[in-house]
Amino acid sequence: MEQFDIIVLGGGPGGYVAAIRGAQLGKKIAIIDEDRLGGICLNWGCIPTKALLKNAEILNYVKNSKKFGINIPKYDVDFGKTIKRSRDVSDRLSKGVEFLMKKNKITHITGRGVFKSTNKIQVEKGKKKNTLKAEKIIIATGGRPRVFPGMEPDRKQVITSKEAMILKAPPKKMVIIGAGAIGVEFAYFYNEYGTEVHLIEMMPDILPIEDVDVSKEVEKSFKKSGIKIYKETKVTSIKKLKTKVKVNAKKGDNTQVLNADIVLVATGVTGNIENIGLEEISVATDQGAITINEFNQTSVPNIYAIGDVSGPPWLAHLASAQGHVAVEHAAGNTTHPVDYSNIPACTYCQPQVASLGMTETAAKDKGHQIKVGKFEFRASGKALATGDSTGFVKIIFDETYGELLGCHIVGSEATEMIAELGVAKTLETTWQEIAMTVHAHPTLSEAIMEAALDAFGQGVHQ
Repeated sequence: MEQFDIIVLGGGPGGYVAAIRGAQLGKKIAIIDEDRLGGICLNWGCIPTKALLKNAEILNYVKNSKKFGINIPKYDVDFGKTIKRSRDVSDRLSKGVEFLMKKNKITHITGRGVFKSTNKIQVEKGKKKNTLKAEKIIIATGGRPRVFPGMEPDRKQVITSKEAMILKAPPKKMVIIGAGAIGVEFAYFYNEYGTEVHLIEMMPDILPIEDVDVSKEVEKSFKKSGIKIYKETKVTSIKKLKTKVKVNAKKGDNTQVLNADIVLVATGVTGNIENIGLEEISVATDQGAITINEFNQTSVPNIYAIGDVSGPPWLAHLASAQGHVAVEHAAGNTTHPVDYSNIPACTYCQPQVASLGMTETAAKDKGHQIKVGKFEFRASGKALATGDSTGFVKIIFDETYGELLGCHIVGSEATEMIAELGVAKTLETTWQEIAMTVHAHPTLSEAIMEAALDAFGQGVHQ
């Protein structure tokens, strides 16, 4: 029975980051994963979808090249090559993680890990079984698409995000159930490739966790591009026929039937906490997530949980941050808990969406007296020059002290721009410090400065 200082169960962006940091701290580390390293993020999530979405952006440029003075009267779309590029990017990064394991002298074991005690894990691969022992264990087994009764995927007509990444051709008509980040991204992608997209959301707005102004801006853009949107609508049943799928959707007392070639179920994520032996060692769970403290310790002190298994928000960068905290604490080092009020959320459709901190509604509900600044990209010289002036920057400050409470960006480069606000919030920067920081001209990031100025009545360019 091989002994390790720390075993990491799961090789996604939480697990492999924890493993590498543990090795840097001089610990003997093992990482166990039954699939390729990189987890859902590198293999079937964040990375390959962004490759697909970039292809959609390029296609949009080709379609609209005339406005840039470039005429492309005829072009062909090779959808198979689009999918292949996405898979190639994923493969390259997964192999890169394998290299990092070797570089950091981490023992990589392929197989399914199951707890046999609080410090022992049995690895099963085929008929082979091997037991490992460690002082500390970090659970990073990731998540999977959440499926509700009656929406179970058959992976052909009713699919999840995984199958949506590797279709052989764009379907003529697709119904997407769920308008969170995953549903919205695929709605944008397939609409760009000519699919008639119907997007169903049971909440009052698409992207329901975002600021209402952001949700409405994306909805307006989507409708303009031809995407059909159904809000406050619940799917009551899905019926698979030989050549199509019938979706029964109900809004209030009205029911309608939507026919589609393919239905994509994008109703969220749930953590992989089953069948890994948690019950045998009495690790506490709550509503499908492992219960953790501020250092990601579970109810069993030598066992930690990071990433999707520890509950929302289900974000790769949060998993990585939790991995740092967990392994530092497991190694006996002083560390600071993750600041959950400063976790950026990004959606990579066009226009992109990025946010952190409180929405305007949440800030008011918390009792803050607030100042809200907003700058529309249609007033930005750089946005006009690049040909995409959709969207805005919206920043929420506490009125009394000028504290940054939240920021919400919708626009072509929103996901790149949000990092500035993350640093500002970490440093407890006030509205005046943001407003008086000289931003290069012309840039899209000037909109952040302008929004800060606008919050306190000093806006210049709109």
